[in-house]
Amino acid sequence: MGEGGTEATVHLLCLAASSGVPLFCRSSRGGAPARQQLPFSVIGSLNGVHMFGQNLEVQLSSARTEDTTVVWKSFHDSITLIVLSSEEGTSELRLERLLQMVFGAMVLLLGLEELTNISNVERLKKELRASYRLIDSFLGDSELIGDLTQCVDCVVPPEGSLLQEALSGFAEAAGTAFVSLVVAGRVVAATESWWRLGTPEAVLLPWLVGSLPPQAARDYPVYLPHGSPTVPHRLLTLTLLPGLELCLLCGPRPPLSQLDPQLLERWWQPMLEPLKACLPLGPRALPAGFPLHTDILGLLLLHLELKRCLFTVEPSGDKDPSPEQRRCLLRSFYTLVTAMHFPPEPGQQEEKVEDVAHQAQVPRACYLVSGTEEPGTGWRLVALQLGAVSVSLFI
Repeated sequence: MGEGGTEATVHLLCLAASSGVPLFCRSSRGGAPARQQLPFSVIGSLNGVHMFGQNLEVQLSSARTEDTTVVWKSFHDSITLIVLSSEEGTSELRLERLLQMVFGAMVLLLGLEELTNISNVERLKKELRASYRLIDSFLGDSELIGDLTQCVDCVVPPEGSLLQEALSGFAEAAGTAFVSLVVAGRVVAATESWWRLGTPEAVLLPWLVGSLPPQAARDYPVYLPHGSPTVPHRLLTLTLLPGLELCLLCGPRPPLSQLDPQLLERWWQPMLEPLKACLPLGPRALPAGFPLHTDILGLLLLHLELKRCLFTVEPSGDKDPSPEQRRCLLRSFYTLVTAMHFPPEPGQQEEKVEDVAHQAQVPRACYLVSGTEEPGTGWRLVALQLGAVSVSLFI
């Protein structure tokens, strides 16, 4: 929500860096896509002040007005992305990571070559339309958090070892090492090769699958922004149950027709009950009966070395605040904790001479009280640093 309780508005601008020509503008209001567009004069001014600074060898990265935060970021001296947010208290870190995800999505669907060697602006505008659905999902109120944490959203399946065994056998039979099970944009299980995918494609691929309309099977060309930004791969998806999809990342083979019903039935028919048990994990992430304290309203668990996270706001769905408010609270708290207290990823704090004394003072826990000032009311948000690779945040 913005100032005075009004709905927050986010505007995302994409421009050709050399000419300043707008390539697209996407907007959201209150977490939903909006048709509201910025005037061309405002777009020109925002890009102009950024280019003016660059000409003076000054890097303009962010600015704040009374009710808006603006962040600029250029990629490969070819694409400039600008985001404006009226959300109260939004941070530059959050908006910077949004821009990184947006550019990653553009590379994922178009390839880096199309974005760095712009020969025909009008053609590029048309091609970029293919990325709108994915980009709009970053601007909305998503149930995922990988866009902010840069970690893969995961769930804890009740019978994970059985699913992992079936997944590995199917991957060998299908002739590809990169296979995963995805429910509502979250990874249920994956092969070792899939887990070794770099950032941002490890986050973007399941997010892409979760953002697409339901379909029994797909053969989708994708680029890997980190691993293969100029040579396309194929993302094959097969719906095992409504909302639960099998994803394969491969080259020219196997053809989609090779993944016939007999092959799927052989490996997945015996897994029908474990697969059905995965369906409620979309919003909840944890299986029913998971031992969690009844006072915990939301949980974000991150393994920073493995780049995986678990995010849920529905362990106690019948209590205040609402799941939407819990998501907002945890996202804001994560941003605060990452920027102020905990290093965002392992290895970020190098053992420099001047930092040795400081490292002994790195906090291991912090909390924030939100809500009314009356005793016994409001919510406490707690963050714990558990070793060098794990961070837990909960309400």
